[in-house]
Amino acid sequence: MDQADAVAVVERWHAALNRRDLEQVVELSAPEIEILGPRGVARGRDVLRQWLEHTRVSLEPLRWFARGGEVVVAEHGVWRSAETGDVDGEADVASRFRVEDGRVAHYARYDTVEDALAAAGLADADEVQARTS
Repeated sequence: MDQADAVAVVERWHAALNRRDLEQVVELSAPEIEILGPRGVARGRDVLRQWLEHTRVSLEPLRWFARGGEVVVAEHGVWRSAETGDVDGEADVASRFRVEDGRVAHYARYDTVEDALAAAGLADADEVQARTS
């Protein structure tokens, strides 16, 4: 996959997540998307949809790294209460995406950009400029 195309898919995925357009996030994801989280690995759009319905996270992209279909985004995350909308927490985190056939096939969040880059096989030299940055 072309690196620019992969970054564009992840940009659209981020934008949809941040405006809470859950159907767009699901559409931009592969039917058998692999989601790696603190509780392990899960697969499929149904799992993704459930996560999206319960999370109130926004992720502001800070830096982008890409090679081929691998994309890592350093982000500032803000989590909000589902009941009140108040900020529950915020932190700098990183997300790893693998884009295949124009859709996100793998998503994982990491506590540090270094961990995400290592998991993706990327390095600082793979930093790119995204259209939204």
